[in-house]
Amino acid sequence: MGPPSGAVLVGRVTGPAPGPVDGEEFVDGQEFVDGEDFVDEAMDGQGDGSVDGEGDDDRVPVTRTVDGGIAKLMPDVDRPRAWLLTVDGSPQSYVDLDDPLHLEFEYVRRLAHAVDCAAADGAPLDVFHLGGGALTLPRWIAATRPGSRQTVAEADGRLAELVAELLPPPPGADVTVRTADARDELERAPADSADVVIADVFGGSRVPAQVTSLGYARAADRVLRPGGLYAANLADGAPFDFLRSQLATFAAVFAELALIAEPAVLRGRRFGNAVLLASQGPVDTASLARRTAADAFPARVEHGRSLARLTGDARPVRDEDAVPSPRPPDGAFGVG
Repeated sequence: MGPPSGAVLVGRVTGPAPGPVDGEEFVDGQEFVDGEDFVDEAMDGQGDGSVDGEGDDDRVPVTRTVDGGIAKLMPDVDRPRAWLLTVDGSPQSYVDLDDPLHLEFEYVRRLAHAVDCAAADGAPLDVFHLGGGALTLPRWIAATRPGSRQTVAEADGRLAELVAELLPPPPGADVTVRTADARDELERAPADSADVVIADVFGGSRVPAQVTSLGYARAADRVLRPGGLYAANLADGAPFDFLRSQLATFAAVFAELALIAEPAVLRGRRFGNAVLLASQGPVDTASLARRTAADAFPARVEHGRSLARLTGDARPVRDEDAVPSPRPPDGAFGVG
């Protein structure tokens, strides 16, 4: 997962399929990518067995049919045990089995920054992931916060099986993957059971309607402990009708909001990812702004009055009025 200059991302699937921002994925999220050095020859048949070999020459792409389409695992020729997951040609996740701290996609780094600003360094967390993909963030949290307990709701059962078979989490990582719709699993979860809820839910390249409404936001609030953090990967472009509706919806439920996105996206110059943060407690926007500004592809953190201006007269979304996020422009997703 990672955006080269000018790339755009999206998110993961928990219903129909997965989603986009500045450079990334469908399962773990979705991101627009260009110019990446991945092996892209399809392998005959369905591909089975371990994806790992002794060197780059021993690794071959693996192709499988999953519930959301055709999944392909492609080795990164620059990193000996790194893999890009695509579904129907859209980048979904990037995983380096040797280095779980390597977060290739920009929007995933921004989600990681949000987690790091929500709790003391190294403190274990109870995390509920909506959308799993290749489990990039669960691996990162397990490595940076040992003792964390993590639950993943992944709607695509065959994709989850593929990841468990070929890209399993490291031994000792307390990660439970459940094949379930994101909202259904969220509504089944116990109240006050999570420190962080991370949503990277996409059906195809769009955020499904069922995770955009007031009912969904209230369900997330119920599952979070006091002061807990909700973080979601979204995708939109000017005039930001979808993004503004999400800001209004979560502002109706949570006391504090923030938004992380690249300046070009916020100025309406291109379609891209935006990370929405919501909490009943303070969001450390100063620390977030420092971290996101220092990234290879800097982002801005909007909050307070600037976020209110962006929200404008948008109204919260009721369940009966909910719609998916807009389709990205043609050619937004793909591997160059």
